[in-house]
Amino acid sequence: MAIKNAPRSSGFTLVELVMVIILIGVLSALGVGLFAGRSAFSPMLATQQLASATLLAQQAALAGNVANTLTIEQDGSHFRFTVGAGTSASRTFELPREGTSLSAPGGLPLTITFNSDGTSASGANLGFTFTGDSTFKTCLSSLGAVYRGSCQL
Repeated sequence: MAIKNAPRSSGFTLVELVMVIILIGVLSALGVGLFAGRSAFSPMLATQQLASATLLAQQAALAGNVANTLTIEQDGSHFRFTVGAGTSASRTFELPREGTSLSAPGGLPLTITFNSDGTSASGANLGFTFTGDSTFKTCLSSLGAVYRGSCQL
């Protein structure tokens, strides 16, 4: 008579399962800690919003449209970029401030007018600084380009 061995069960042991649960717990605790203190505000997002509003005002100026101005404002909770303020073609873009402030030459609100060739009517570079958890500089050149960093002379 032959003796049969019972087939071995395959699966995870209790020790392996507990180790995986502990590892997932540690990783999730570290992940929450990395993101809990961060704001949803992104200076890069604000710069892109400024660039979009500037481009829209420039396109209006190039087309001979009366909405060739860009007004930049901030209130207690939002940054506001208004293209063609006071016209029927007015467009407003808002972005939550999230504890960040914006400084501009001459202070805010600031209205920039664009010529029919898309350049700034002031003929000067305008430097903007977003200040909050970090500082982020943005430049609107006299030619109408928006880029990250300080304005060049």
